[in-house]
Amino acid sequence: MSIAAAIRAGDVAELPGKRDEDWRWTDLRGLIRQAPPASQPVDPDAFGHGPFDALADEVRVLANGGEDVRIEVGPGSARVVALRVLSRGDGGHAGRVAVIVALGGRLTLLESYEGEGSYLGHAALTIGVAEGAAVERIVLAADSADAVSVSQAQVQLEGGATFAQTVLTSGARRQRLETQVGHPGGHAELRMDGVYLLSDKRHADLTTVVTHAAVDGTTDQLTKGVVRDQARGVFQGRIVVAEGADRTDARMGHHALILSDRAEVDAKPELEIYADDVSCAHGNTVGALDEDALFYARQRGVPEADARAMLTEAFVGEVVDRIGHEAAREIARAWVAERLR
Repeated sequence: MSIAAAIRAGDVAELPGKRDEDWRWTDLRGLIRQAPPASQPVDPDAFGHGPFDALADEVRVLANGGEDVRIEVGPGSARVVALRVLSRGDGGHAGRVAVIVALGGRLTLLESYEGEGSYLGHAALTIGVAEGAAVERIVLAADSADAVSVSQAQVQLEGGATFAQTVLTSGARRQRLETQVGHPGGHAELRMDGVYLLSDKRHADLTTVVTHAAVDGTTDQLTKGVVRDQARGVFQGRIVVAEGADRTDARMGHHALILSDRAEVDAKPELEIYADDVSCAHGNTVGALDEDALFYARQRGVPEADARAMLTEAFVGEVVDRIGHEAAREIARAWVAERLR
């Protein structure tokens, strides 16, 4: 049974838990002892404007599950769409979004998660990117601190397609943002980045799986996180290079700062390579702020709190700078600065 089916059936025993290897750090079954009632319909206008509304040609809304959303871009067309996933109340809900980008199409998908209450929410996305098409997906996840929220995206690329993704999150009581990509090789290009900024007792799990199925594909992945207080960050990244997927170029990096003794980061970067003639690498670091850099900043008269914020902002700024859409990049940069200062 899927998470969405478990929520709709009210069967918490079917939720994933710590005995499921890919969910051992984001245990839903152990956390949710009793299924919440179904969420009530919610008026999207009650949330006001979304963070990306002003940049979009069209705004689509998925509120407390509600009706499924379908976004299509025709051959050779270009669109900028804001997708708002809204949750309110103490109930449980699940919704679906289908995104289809046809031959040579261009889509900028500006996706936001906005929540109030202690809801249990699930969003399932399927994204198809045809030959020669390009998608940039920018996700800003601002779930409620009391919520349990799961977003799972299935992305399928065709030869010559380009898919670029940046996920930024401040976490929730439990939160998982998962992306699985079917990579066809054939000179398709994938960039998949993430930023998590966590405080208090918030939790965020960024999980990705990329499967290279054939020759001549590239993947470039960079995730950075900052955790403080009693927060917990989880990064699970897996790149699979199937037999025969020669000349794959795949690189993954995860780097995190822990700013308090009680914060935690769990990281599991993986490469599974079944092909020859590939160029693949991954890196992972978890540590504290550079004390020398902090000392030099304070010597120049910068207050300690400002110096720490400046250094952490520069640390995650490398990821934000990779966002292609200029206006969305500025919104992301402001969002990061607000949470660090």
